Amino acid sequence: MAFPRPGATLGDDPASAEAARTAWATTANTISEYQPVTVVVDPVARADASRLLAGAVEVLEAPLDDFWMRDIGPTFVVDDETGERGAVDWVFNGWGANAWATWTRDAAIAAVVTEAAGVQRVPSLLVNEGGAIHVDGRGTVLVTETVQLDPRRNPYADRARVEQELARTIGATEVIWLPRGLTRDYDGLGTRGHVDMVATFAGAQTDTILLHAQPDPGHPDHLVMPIVRRAIEEATDATIVELPAPATLADDGGPVDWNYVNHVVVNGAVIACGFGEPAADDRARGILADVYPGREVRTVDAREVFARGGGLHCITQQQPA
Repeated sequence: MAFPRPGATLGDDPASAEAARTAWATTANTISEYQPVTVVVDPVARADASRLLAGAVEVLEAPLDDFWMRDIGPTFVVDDETGERGAVDWVFNGWGANAWATWTRDAAIAAVVTEAAGVQRVPSLLVNEGGAIHVDGRGTVLVTETVQLDPRRNPYADRARVEQELARTIGATEVIWLPRGLTRDYDGLGTRGHVDMVATFAGAQTDTILLHAQPDPGHPDHLVMPIVRRAIEEATDATIVELPAPATLADDGGPVDWNYVNHVVVNGAVIACGFGEPAADDRARGILADVYPGREVRTVDAREVFARGGGLHCITQQQPA
């Protein structure tokens, strides 16, 4: 993970900034109950990190622009034949060179994490983020057309080139292209279609895809998600399990992208996003418990994270032992 530091994402209001730091720290502290956690901390945030992170959390100091480790960090891989671990270092350019973003320091974090992990670096010239791919661990990867084929990310790429690079770097043998992401993800602070807000595989040993569902016709994603579902059904015969959205439809920024697909799988547990809606949070917890048997499902309030453009999956990045 990475710890919040001052900047556009954190905000200028002291109470709001503290709420963000607390949300990130609570996520790290909860995961640390199940497995080791390392958090990259910018030197300017050292005091706040020491104050809020649990003693079990390891701190790695390095300069940051932002703090979405899923996107700025490497994607870890394992060689099927030798068991050797590696880390894919994608090109990061601020989610397609967004006007509000800076990324010079974030673009170097994947190499920092890779060195600290002591694994082989796998360089790539593909502009990509960890939140823009979801894999089943057996060769299939979910992507979205509006991310990997984004002209502000990869202006010279086409499907064939992207698929070839995903095969080289993460061993992808089948690429499922989804047409788009959630509505909110296309506003000024969005990623323009990250797949980890709409769909994910429920573990490497199952043929189950968890899919966001928006049952309320008053939300624009009510029309978006059937299109996404159709693309999945046309590409695979996997079982689709829907995770219905909470009841809240909008905030001050427009239609919300609140979803339960954006969860984190850790050793022995699933860390689920919570939205202060007990009935919806409980329903999601039950669905996740069914598709991840043997794991405890823990809910962490994710509203402060979503208010800044992502979820709990977006602020974490798993590393194989």
